[in-house]
Amino acid sequence: MMSFRGGRLGRFSLPVSSVWLMTDVAEAKGRQDLYVKQSPQLLEVLRDIALIESVESSNRIEGVTVAARRLRPLVVENVKPRDRSEEEIQNYRRALDLIHTNAGRLPITPELLQQLHALVQDGSGDAGQWKSIDNEIIEMREGAPPLVRFQPLPAAETPEAVTELCRSYRHALDQEHVPPLVAISALILDFLCIHPFRDGNGRVSRLLTLLALCDHGYEVGRYISLERLIEEARDDYYDVLHRSSQGWHQSRHDPLPWLNFNLAILRRAYGSLEARAGEARQKPGVKRMLVEDAVAHFGAEFSFAELVRTCPGVSRDMVRRALHDLRKAGTVESLGRGPGARWRRRGNAPKKG
Repeated sequence: MMSFRGGRLGRFSLPVSSVWLMTDVAEAKGRQDLYVKQSPQLLEVLRDIALIESVESSNRIEGVTVAARRLRPLVVENVKPRDRSEEEIQNYRRALDLIHTNAGRLPITPELLQQLHALVQDGSGDAGQWKSIDNEIIEMREGAPPLVRFQPLPAAETPEAVTELCRSYRHALDQEHVPPLVAISALILDFLCIHPFRDGNGRVSRLLTLLALCDHGYEVGRYISLERLIEEARDDYYDVLHRSSQGWHQSRHDPLPWLNFNLAILRRAYGSLEARAGEARQKPGVKRMLVEDAVAHFGAEFSFAELVRTCPGVSRDMVRRALHDLRKAGTVESLGRGPGARWRRRGNAPKKG
């Protein structure tokens, strides 16, 4: 809302550095259809990997973690969760399903934001409900008192503010012809500054980012986890959010640091997609990537049966060949003989995630 008031975005002048970032992203977007046509099998594999990484990273940013070997069964096989953390993993997957299935047909409204929150917070007492008490953005500091980083809008003003935000976002796109990437960045910034829910705001913001990008044809988030890239740049994420939120209540804030951060993340995502596509063209059998990624996500040990179970759509023979190649490369070693033998990743390299 504050980023949109008074037609501010329509008069927003982008520096050359931001224009270069947007141009790079626009050019990469223009090439994404080539991958859809030329590498459908690769995209199928990348979609599975991105789902797992997105669910894991978006929850881990909020301090929710599960055992690495449980991720694929929870996300891909929908196994029964054992505790609250595993429930939250599956909740986020269901929200991603809604977006991936219905992108382009889900108008961004207050009701949609409540629906996304109801999905990710399912099982909590206020899932899908606006906050009922005022909240603060607090930084916990070792050896020092907590620091209030930002004071969101009061609870009493939240419903009206969210309604204004959704309406202003549509108006900026339809009437002011604001570039979509600029409008999306402002939408997410204002959402986080309003902080409309008691908990789960970060996860809803990342889902909203994915949905808004898909609405405008930026499909890379389906195949490369934006959540993972944000997690890897977590310190920068919090820094630019803090910088761009200063003066927000008076509409004197600077949305540029936040915009540039999001453009850089999107450019990195497209760069990763192109790199994976190039790698796949040089390798036969891209489903091997799914096996390698599964091995990287396991704990130190795993069995052949567990590996097969966590690689849907990959034949047992393909899994066996990939495992054999990983052993020859020195990545894994067998701890026994026969189908029930355990396997172990070698060396001290950390598992992915």
